[in-house]
Amino acid sequence: MAQIEHFAVQRDRTRLSAQLTPRSAVDGVAHRMRTVHSGWHPADGVAVFNRVYLTVTEEIGRQIGGGRFPDPRAAATLDVLFAERYLAAVESAAAGRRTPACWRPLFQYRRHPGVRPLQFALAGINAHIGHDLPLAVVDTCAALGCAPGDVEAEFDRVGDTLIALEERIREELMPGPDLLEIADPLTHLVGTWSLERAREAAWSAARVLWGLRELPELAGEFTQRMDAGVGLVGRFLLTPLR
Repeated sequence: MAQIEHFAVQRDRTRLSAQLTPRSAVDGVAHRMRTVHSGWHPADGVAVFNRVYLTVTEEIGRQIGGGRFPDPRAAATLDVLFAERYLAAVESAAAGRRTPACWRPLFQYRRHPGVRPLQFALAGINAHIGHDLPLAVVDTCAALGCAPGDVEAEFDRVGDTLIALEERIREELMPGPDLLEIADPLTHLVGTWSLERAREAAWSAARVLWGLRELPELAGEFTQRMDAGVGLVGRFLLTPLR
């Protein structure tokens, strides 16, 4: 029940941000990411993910401002609700409260010296795409009074932006000669996870959750299992390599 109440709070915040332009609403969550990041050490695992996510959010804001989304208001609503889930996890961790299972590995291993920056980035993306994105789609549909199919174009555009940036993220966080990378355990570890597959699973999960919206007990059970499964993958991605 507490989780359902939390969802309602997020929708209320989105209604307030609907008074802003779509671009300014996205800029608002980007500003919050910069604010929380300011107090972290650059090598902190959450800080590593935050930098990656901030880059994505700023790019989506530019695309919304440039008219690249079919429905800028729907795109901004999805982006803001999506970001709110990550920011809520950050606030919970800072206050010593329990975070969703998908985020716990990142917060627990954030200062582990044996975990490399790319692992932190991918673990954060895994948590955010695998758990937060399906719930954000459902919240967006509830806020806008529509069905998932009505925001599929915006969902696809956000996903395309993430995929376009993923290769750059991998290159920046895993430098080194190609011949050495082939034998590096990190190459094998991150090669087992796919953003494209995670995005496809997130869309399927969003559709299932939307279909279960009149069955809160089943929806809650599905969400719990999804959360736990994504958290398990996150622990694997954060396997210390030294």
